[in-house]
Amino acid sequence: MRFVIGDPLSVVDATLQGDVKARGSKMESFANPVQSATGNQVMIVEDRPMLFGTELRRRRLEAGLSLTDMAKIVHYSKSHLSKMENGVKSPTAEFARRCDAALRCDGQLSQRASRPAAAAAATEQNEANEVWMLTMDSTGETGFGTVSRRTALVGGVFGQVGGMVLGRPPVEPSAKQARDSAGLTGFRVLFDQVRGLGQQVGPEALLPVLVGGTHAVRSLGQHLGGGARKEAFRLAARFAEYTGWIAQEGGHDREAVWWTDRAVEFAAVSGDDGMAAYALVRRALIAMYRQDAAQTIALAETAQRARVRPRIRGLAAQRAAQGYALAGDRTACFRALEQAREFLAADPGDDEPTIGTTHVVDPVAMSAGWVLYDLGSPGDAADVLGVELDRLPRGAYRARARYGARRTLALASSGQIEQACSVGDQVLDAYLRVRSATVRSDLRDLLRTLRRWHSHASAREFSLHLTDALHTPARG
Repeated sequence: MRFVIGDPLSVVDATLQGDVKARGSKMESFANPVQSATGNQVMIVEDRPMLFGTELRRRRLEAGLSLTDMAKIVHYSKSHLSKMENGVKSPTAEFARRCDAALRCDGQLSQRASRPAAAAAATEQNEANEVWMLTMDSTGETGFGTVSRRTALVGGVFGQVGGMVLGRPPVEPSAKQARDSAGLTGFRVLFDQVRGLGQQVGPEALLPVLVGGTHAVRSLGQHLGGGARKEAFRLAARFAEYTGWIAQEGGHDREAVWWTDRAVEFAAVSGDDGMAAYALVRRALIAMYRQDAAQTIALAETAQRARVRPRIRGLAAQRAAQGYALAGDRTACFRALEQAREFLAADPGDDEPTIGTTHVVDPVAMSAGWVLYDLGSPGDAADVLGVELDRLPRGAYRARARYGARRTLALASSGQIEQACSVGDQVLDAYLRVRSATVRSDLRDLLRTLRRWHSHASAREFSLHLTDALHTPARG
């Protein structure tokens, strides 16, 4: 244990000698404050590296493995393992999951290694009183934001040069406008084209088009009536949902949530309740990339229980499987993948734009390759991902970057360094085209993994290329 005494400006960190008992209270959280005799607050903090290391050593010895044996299995050095067991180094989530798999601990080591996830900031919106503003500066850089209608009017936003204010359209449509829904066909074609571009270019190029398209279709819907109005808002919801995904790909999680909420609102106007459930799947994805297993599972399983079309429930089950993989629960993970396959097979399909991936031939198989890495089986993950990557269209650079980065990481983590470096250059080419923030997280993990192989010539050379790619400015 460690304890910290004093105020935030004067902190003393010392080793606790003996037991510290908080009067009648149980230490149920990561940090638990108690009062000292001097009136200062004492913060009891779990020494997670020591707790993890002690359990790791116990499990290793029970399995009859020496440090040398364990190092060969998990592809970490004997010195690294020793430091982990003695609490000198803090375990990463990836290291804990690898040990879980090697010692068949069913996620127990991962639980000891994990820290409580920070709660996502809540965003309150009042769409009825806000104005959307798309801006462009003299260098061509674009930005998007919202301001209150009152601020826009008082501050003169409507007159700013270089900014396009996307306000609410007039609420009184003319008879001609109410009858004319022909424009929807063009916007549907535009949406399909933009999704195709999403596989080839970065968020900086896509977001202005998507923001403008979402606003245009929403505005058109305001001028229509009956079934055409519902069709317009259904399409506006798809535009907004995809805008949220591209915002996340650009590293803007808060904006991603905002756009997803707009998609739910537009879908509700059209009578489509499925988008609300899919919004939970999207939020679960954000939680997954934050390594928050519990939140990922909770959001995904809530969506899976909704009375919506099978495809959305199948995508929710896939996300739940990824959450269970983060938690190290192999049984629950593969049970969720089986549920996903059943749901996706049962979906009848329709003429609407497809929710979720359109380029992955077998989403469940690709997800299986993904979760095998998180479950501590990188060699198996690389094999499965390799098969599914070969089935992707050649021009699907975003999908190739995403799953290719994960496969390269799996290869490196399983000690297949030459092959990892061999396929890595293609992954970097795809990444530089699409500039995905989510792919970047795996590439950073890959760089850390390769540094453990600093004596390997190919690892050193590819690490230089990887470092350059991660620091190359985005192409606007």
